[in-house]
Amino acid sequence: MDWTRLPLARATVDRAAQRRTEPDLLPTTWADPRTQVLVVRGAALATRTGADGAVRLALHSPAELSAVAPPEVGGAHDALLLFLGQHDADDVRDVADADDVRDVADADGLRDIAGSDAADGPPPGAAYLALVLPEPSADTSDLAPDAPLWADDDIVWVTLRDVGHALDDRDAGLAAPAAGLAAWHARHRRCPLCGAPTAPADGGWLRRCTVDASDHYPRTDPAVIMAVVDDDDRLLLGHAAHWPDRRFSTLAGFVETGESLEGAVRREVAEEAGITIGDVTYQGSQPWPFPASLMLAFVARALTTDLVVDGVELTEARWFTRDELATAVASGEVLLPMRTSVALALIEDWYGGSTGGSWT
Repeated sequence: MDWTRLPLARATVDRAAQRRTEPDLLPTTWADPRTQVLVVRGAALATRTGADGAVRLALHSPAELSAVAPPEVGGAHDALLLFLGQHDADDVRDVADADDVRDVADADGLRDIAGSDAADGPPPGAAYLALVLPEPSADTSDLAPDAPLWADDDIVWVTLRDVGHALDDRDAGLAAPAAGLAAWHARHRRCPLCGAPTAPADGGWLRRCTVDASDHYPRTDPAVIMAVVDDDDRLLLGHAAHWPDRRFSTLAGFVETGESLEGAVRREVAEEAGITIGDVTYQGSQPWPFPASLMLAFVARALTTDLVVDGVELTEARWFTRDELATAVASGEVLLPMRTSVALALIEDWYGGSTGGSWT
């Protein structure tokens, strides 16, 4: 298992953090015809499906989005603009799919990205923005009457949970921070110190109190997720109380204040399943912006095997051999986690490689 290739953990976008304090960063970037904009609507991303079946973010020039431009750049909608970074010159993408042609602006106007310079990807100096629109009143497939873009284009609105594993490196590097920042802004409109309204600043990477001028940054909550394995090389999976019937996954939990990662692994497994853990080995990490977590993956060696579930976090826990798990999944007795999650990577790493498409 290549733990550097986890869904959402790959990124080839230069975040260009040094630009966030530039005066008029957002209006200047919006006015640049080279800029490419990802649209987030509520919790959904605007995507397209190419002729090859691959899901890609639907990126637009600012001119294409004039009907839904945010107030700070001349629009009339309750929207938010975020600076995601700029094109990494080392990220060369094959975008010459004739059925996935989009207009992208360069300094001289619009050009077809399936043209002669398609292999170069976005135009030099292109910046990336996210346009965050309010949650729609209907479902996310609803077409806004004042946004002809949605009616004219083959936009599909999907959540990052559903398509995170299918995005390429560049799109993953844009979608993960866009989803996380959108959720953070929606939940932090007031100052935690004095209760006054806060306003976005630094390209959307902080909020500043309008009264006491205190700065507040997006938070990330570390969470451990672990493949617990015993001396017989069986894997421990549990069913959380809030999950659908038959759904099983690896154990996980948030790191508490003043706690090490290894300590969190041992505490969570003991609390939820009654198992004592010995060695803990780090495997990799995955951003999980739902709304603000960082998943830290481990393999944990069980010193005991008698299961005692807490009945609160877990309602069932079971040890599986490889044959037992394969049989349970094939019969529908067990449903495994979504492919976007690092949990499935942990399970498949223990299983021994490709699962042959038998997992759901």
